[in-house]
Amino acid sequence: MAFSAEDLAGIDAVLSAAEAGAEAIAALRARFPGLSITLCDPSDVDTEDPFKEYERFDLHLVNGAGHCWQLTRDSNAATGIVVVKRKISG
Repeated sequence: MAFSAEDLAGIDAVLSAAEAGAEAIAALRARFPGLSITLCDPSDVDTEDPFKEYERFDLHLVNGAGHCWQLTRDSNAATGIVVVKRKISG
């Protein structure tokens, strides 16, 4: 499954919302019912650069087409997403 510009815009709309919090994952699952969506702790992907950064989240794309899943920056190869809740200093 490649991500269309519309798919990426939908993900962007959810994750960039000022009030985005835990409900963001539920909103993504409702909007994209067939998409693999994983929520991770920052320490799980701390050596990887995100596909996109938001105020409260980092977005990573996942390619699960092969034997092992791998993070990708290629939206045409992506089969799912990993959302990482960012640590907000305050």
